[in-house]
Formats: sequence, C-alpha cells, structure tokens
Amino acid sequence: MISATAPGKIILLGEHAVVYGQPALAIPLSQLTASVQIELEGDAGEFSSDWREVVRVSAPDIGRSGFLSEYSPANDPIALVIANVLKEMKIPRPPRCHIKIESTIPVASGLGSGAAVSVALARAMASAVGHELADDVISKIAFEAERIHHGTPSGIDNSVIAYEKPVYYVKDQPITTFQVKVPFTLVIADTGIRSSTMDSVEDVRKLWQRDPFKYQLIFFQIGEIVEKGRQAIRHGELENLGRLMNQDHHLLQELTVSSLELDQLTEAALSSGAYGAKLSGGGRGGNMIALVPEGTAGRVEEALLKAGAQRTLKTLVG
Repeated sequence: MISATAPGKIILLGEHAVVYGQPALAIPLSQLTASVQIELEGDAGEFSSDWREVVRVSAPDIGRSGFLSEYSPANDPIALVIANVLKEMKIPRPPRCHIKIESTIPVASGLGSGAAVSVALARAMASAVGHELADDVISKIAFEAERIHHGTPSGIDNSVIAYEKPVYYVKDQPITTFQVKVPFTLVIADTGIRSSTMDSVEDVRKLWQRDPFKYQLIFFQIGEIVEKGRQAIRHGELENLGRLMNQDHHLLQELTVSSLELDQLTEAALSSGAYGAKLSGGGRGGNMIALVPEGTAGRVEEALLKAGAQRTLKTLVG
C-alpha cells in the first residue's frame, strides 16, 4: 500500500487581488488533510489500450467510485493529475491499481480541498511508478488540476500546499516563505455555505472589465496591505496585523465577495476581542479567519458559534 497526505490551506491576506499580480500571504493547515492510498493490483498488461481502464478510484466524500475510463483528463482533475505524473516521469501507463481518496477538508470552503487532493495524489502516484517528484513539479501538476476546479486560479493553493510552508506568493514569481517573529493564533469559522471560487473569481473579473481603473486601484490597495502585513508579522506587531486584516475585509466587500453571514462572523469575532477578522478564500460563503490575542481563542470561538458558524478551528502560526 502506498500513501501520501497533503494539508489544507488558509489565505491570510491578498485573495482575489493575487489573480491580478498582487502578492498574497497563505499558510498550510496541518489539522485538515487529504489522504490518498494506492493499492497495487499488478501490471497494466498489454491488452489495454487505455491506461484509464486499469485505474479504479474510490472517493466516498464526493460519491465517486469506478474506473477512470469514464473520465477524461480534459475535464477531470483526478485523471489529469495521473496523466501529468505519467508524462513527467515518461511512463506510458500506471500499474493496475485501486486509488482511495479521503479528506477532512470541507469542499468549496476556501481551504484548498481540491489542491490538497491533487498534491497527495501526485505524490502517491509518483511513488507508485518509481520515485518522488520535487515540490515544484508537484505544485505545477496540481496547478493544472486547479484550472479545472477554478478556471483561472492564482496558483496560491497548490503552492502553499505543495511546499507545506507559510508563503509569500506573487503570480509567476518564485515562491518565498515569510518569517514569523511572534507565533500567533488564528480562529477559523465555517459559515457552512458552500460557494464556487470559480464563480466569485469570474464575477470579480467582470467588474474589473467594466471599470478597470476602479478595481485595479482596489487590487493595488490589497497588495499594499499584504506588504504591510508581511512586515507586521516579521516584527511581531499583531495588533497592527489585525487592523490590516480588517482593512482587507472592507476591500473584499467592495469586490462583492463577502456575504451577510461572513460579515456577521467578522463582527462577532471583533466584538469578542479579536485583533482583526476577515473572509478567507473565494468568499460568498466558506470561511472567515480571526486573529486573536493569547488566551482568548475559546471566547472568540464561542461567540462565532453563537453568531451562526457551523464549526470553528484554532491554529497556531509560527
């Protein structure tokens, strides 16, 4: 049995603007994982002209079970990841196998569920056919699958998940990590509303196309917040980081990607003592994050649950 896992992710600052060349900060969430197990069942054999006929997939979280012959790499992320691993390793077909995919990462909630499955699958399949692939190659393979999930992905999900480190990300530039001087606690709250990142990204694109000057200015302002946020993290200025998160949320509201539920949760977090709070990810549902002072996470979580959060998660950064 061959297995691999990958963490979820959360965007700290910079979502949506990152699609337009601005920087973003993101961190892996090791408490949430996607796992892939591959059970080898023998050689592919020469009788099969299509390798998809010898790969069986079980993914109960999304109600999927059966051979990959029903799916095309052109529109199925699982088939595309396997095809690109084989291409990268110059192997015509995989061994006959049964792939089992499980995840504790909620789908369509901004926590990188699709990218985590792609990263874990790429690593497991690479091991199944010979050897490991470098993180940058794994990230590239996952990015291609993200195109199916999100249309025009920024590349941040596959990057932070493949490298499993906090990253400072700018599209089409080398990945860099950022230093955390003082560890800080984030509380993540799930609205329970599933939303399509592809749809919210496309809606923002339509706004930008109608009024490029207005929305390019918003993207630039978000980029400035990200730069200031990185400096605040480097210097351990947590209260300042919280204020920047609040500013970012207001700009995301202008991009129309917040929602009543997200706004209610951010207000509940701030009212219960959080330094800052904002939506995270595509918006219109999914999750919000709150930066909380030491020792106050429990109080903030309680307030968020009372305000309608379906569940909360606490994570320590740095």
